[in-house]
Amino acid sequence: MRVVIADDSMLIREGLARLLAEAGVEVAGTAEDAAGLLREVALTAPDAAVVDIKMPPTHTDEGLRAAQRIRSEHPKVSVLVLSQHLESDYARRLVAEGPGRVGYLLKDRVSDIDTLRDALNRLSLGECVIDPAIVSGLMSKRRPPSPLDFISPRERQVLVLLAEGRSNRAIADRLSMSMRTMETHVRQIFNKLGLPESSEDHRRVLAVLTYLRSTN
Repeated sequence: MRVVIADDSMLIREGLARLLAEAGVEVAGTAEDAAGLLREVALTAPDAAVVDIKMPPTHTDEGLRAAQRIRSEHPKVSVLVLSQHLESDYARRLVAEGPGRVGYLLKDRVSDIDTLRDALNRLSLGECVIDPAIVSGLMSKRRPPSPLDFISPRERQVLVLLAEGRSNRAIADRLSMSMRTMETHVRQIFNKLGLPESSEDHRRVLAVLTYLRSTN
């Protein structure tokens, strides 16, 4: 495996390079800012980029934005973003465009070479690697109440198939239920989402829009 490392701290760059070399990973290049990172990725075509989330000039989200560009312009390059602090919103932004070949770890975690090597190996297989502490933060973070909170698991299955554009008969067949049961589930979904009486086609569209917004 060949990687590029980007961090504005020379000590961290060299430390990561040494750890990776000891693990049999080739360091194809290093960079101290986002522009240098993008240049190294374009020149060396690495298997992965290990990126500090905060780099010059503002030390806010330059690394995150560079990671998003790499994913867009070089989809075969895995990206492992490192952060000094737990920042759940940044993790959410990183995986929003698709969770494959992307990871987000706290810097404290990568001092263990086995953890770092395992993360890079998993990314190379197309997986997503998110620090357990960040996952915990995402799970516990409160979000605004949604009518979807009151939909049963079975009704959610029906709604997902509605979102795929399937007819009532196709949904009933797919879920092995009678048409009467299926229609009852659809009515319950409309009621729980607060969709007023109108043509069923209109309410189906509104129900699907509500579902899709909840998955963003």
